[in-house]
Amino acid sequence: MTALDVAGPSAGSAGDVAARAPRRAFPAERACAVIVLVAMLIFSVWSLSMLDFSWANIQSSWNNAVKVFSRMDPISLPGPEDLFSLIGITFGIVVLGTLAASLISIPVALLAAANTTPAPWLRPVGRAIGVITRAVPDVVLALAFSLTFALGSPLPGIFALGIHSIGMISKLFADAIENSDAGPRLAIRAAGGSRAQEFWSGVFPQVLPSWIATALHRFDINLRGSAILGYAGVGGLGYAMKVAFAEFPTGYGRGLGIACVIFVMCVVLEIVSSTIRRNLLGVQPLGRGLGDRIVRAATKNRPAPAQRVAPRGEVDVHRMLRRPWTRDRVRDTGWTATGLLVVVAAWFLTDIDFSQVQWQFVPRTIESFWPPDLGSYSFADFAQAMLVTIQVAFAAALLSLVFSLVFGSLAARNVAPSGGVRNTFRVILVIFRGVPELVLAIFLIMVTGLGNQAGVVALAFGGIGLLGKLIADSFEEVPNGPERALTAAGASRSQRFLAATWPQGLPSLIGNSLYLVDTNVRSATILGIVGGSGIGFYLTNASTVLTLHGQVTTLVLMVIVTVLAVEGVAAWMRRVFR
Repeated sequence: MTALDVAGPSAGSAGDVAARAPRRAFPAERACAVIVLVAMLIFSVWSLSMLDFSWANIQSSWNNAVKVFSRMDPISLPGPEDLFSLIGITFGIVVLGTLAASLISIPVALLAAANTTPAPWLRPVGRAIGVITRAVPDVVLALAFSLTFALGSPLPGIFALGIHSIGMISKLFADAIENSDAGPRLAIRAAGGSRAQEFWSGVFPQVLPSWIATALHRFDINLRGSAILGYAGVGGLGYAMKVAFAEFPTGYGRGLGIACVIFVMCVVLEIVSSTIRRNLLGVQPLGRGLGDRIVRAATKNRPAPAQRVAPRGEVDVHRMLRRPWTRDRVRDTGWTATGLLVVVAAWFLTDIDFSQVQWQFVPRTIESFWPPDLGSYSFADFAQAMLVTIQVAFAAALLSLVFSLVFGSLAARNVAPSGGVRNTFRVILVIFRGVPELVLAIFLIMVTGLGNQAGVVALAFGGIGLLGKLIADSFEEVPNGPERALTAAGASRSQRFLAATWPQGLPSLIGNSLYLVDTNVRSATILGIVGGSGIGFYLTNASTVLTLHGQVTTLVLMVIVTVLAVEGVAAWMRRVFR
């Protein structure tokens, strides 16, 4: 009797059972999600073609860039005194804007969280504040504020960064509040405490580390985006870079030098931020930025500092009233004092003077934003501009996806053929992620003169670093059981990837790609401000003229609706493919 004879009846029985078993119906919702996903891919390809993103134009842009570089002065920097002054102004604007947003986000998050909102109807109000402030570009706010402030005042930048940052900080803070332990809050309520006591004594101490970490993360984002505020007339490195790039082509060397300074500042302050999160909060930095990676590499063999927990029965009232100056307390006090000094320094560096506010124009400026109107344009004009912005976002996401699939896969430990290959592509992803995409977009648009194409390349460049890292992490985190089974059966590396790693990592890949599209829509909105087209072009023109602010309201509402639609589709598809 052969092995085939033994296996035959069993195989046949299994086949009969499979034939008699009812087929698993393909869920209708998943089918709809697949159709939407295919439609989005087709739209992305169509967007590339409609934006005339061809190899001929790429070659033309490359030739133009070579000519500009050949005529450009060497990379240079302003004098030491001017450079430190510009750095101080930029640093102060970012610090004060982020601090203002962090403080305002506390009551907004209190309203938006389900377990702390004073009334059910206030929760949608808190969430709406977060959505609206997150959807309005900070540079548009800066352009609007500049009409009521003296020229060169840092206040438009501080207010713009502060308002725009409320959306992200309040959302993440509200999520942390909802995930907090209800025990302390309910105990305070049972003891007769007020609602304010419940929050400040029962909830806030639990979520304080999350609030600090979110504020530090937002500080990194604001510093990267501060360059664009220069195009709204806000002083600092961004404005100096704008002036330099406007001097064709001799000023490009200085503009590129200032862009390098912004990049170095981002890396240095990200290292500082990561160190604070590790030492003050006792958590290992898990971010994807270059600073987080440097801190992880420098401390990989050292455990994160843990907060001291007293044994049961050790803590009493008298001991709490006479807290000893332990190492942890000294460390926390030192970081707190340093933070206060940084805020004071930021105040003096920006030289804030509220007398610069032209108060007589404030009421008229506020009234000018309502009601929404189209001005001399039609709704079709604005809709076409919004479509161009969406096309840029999807086209950049498609290019990022194509390259990220290669780079991200080879950066995964369970896919790369060797450790050297994995480390090489990890470094490549760090390089892609390290360059602020908006600074790159500004430079490419100035060099090539092709706004939308340069914007697509810049967004795709940054997207490769982000999406590639997410793909590599998701592939490494898949269960290794199927991979090990295929390896034991003699499958090759490519067979193991296609049959086990890829199917398991596909849901995460879809979710991460949709997240990239979501962020690209916001980033593509402001490309028109630095030389592209789309909705940003109309926003720039309307924001600088008081009589056209009704158009700003219309355009911002269109951006909000678009962002909410993309977020809704992304959330639905992540749930379906989970």
